[in-house]
Amino acid sequence: MFLPPPEPTAAVERIYESNQAAQGFVMNLTSAWAWRPDIFDSFAALRGQLTSSSGLSRRDQAVLVCAMASQLQDSYCSLAWGKTLAAEAGATAAGAVLKAGDDAALTARDRALAAWARKVVADPNGTTPADVAMLRSAGLDDRAIFEATAFVAFRLAFSTVNDALGANPDWQLVDTAPAEVRSAVTYGRRPGAAPADTPLP
Repeated sequence: MFLPPPEPTAAVERIYESNQAAQGFVMNLTSAWAWRPDIFDSFAALRGQLTSSSGLSRRDQAVLVCAMASQLQDSYCSLAWGKTLAAEAGATAAGAVLKAGDDAALTARDRALAAWARKVVADPNGTTPADVAMLRSAGLDDRAIFEATAFVAFRLAFSTVNDALGANPDWQLVDTAPAEVRSAVTYGRRPGAAPADTPLP
C-alpha cells in the first residue's frame, strides 16, 4: 500500500481486531482505513443500512459487486465477492459475471443487475428509461432499483479508496477463491504473496 500503517491507537487496534475476528486475518485494505477508523465505522454502518431491510438478496448483492468491480478493474473486490457469488450461484456463474460473459446458471435478474451495475460505473449519465424497464421486467420493484443503484455507488466509493491507495488483494482471498474466479480476475492490482513459511493447503 502507498501509505504506511498509522500509529497504533485504541481505535486502530479495535478495527484490526474486528477484522481479524470476522475474516480470520487482517485484510490489507484495513491498514488504509485505519487512518480514519470513524469513517470505516460509518461505511460499515451505511452498508448495514443498505442491506438490512433491502429487497436485494445476498446473491443480488454479489452480482452487483462483481459486475461493478470488474467494470472498475478492481481485483480486490472481484476476488472477495467472486467467492461470495460462487457460493450463491456457482463458480462458473461467478466467473461469467466477472468476465462480463454469460452462463446458463445466470438468471434474467442476474443479467439485468450486472448490466445495470456496469452502466452505473461506466457512464451514469448514459442510463436510460429502457435500462430501468429492463430491471423491472427482471422482477425488481422501484425500491429495489433504487437500492441496487445506491449499493453500487457505495461499493464504488469503497473500491476507489482501496484501489487509489494501492491496497493489494490478500493472498488468502486468492487461495480460497474458486479457479473460475481466479482465472477471471486478470486485471487490477496483483495479489500480495503468501509468507514463505505459510503451510501449503
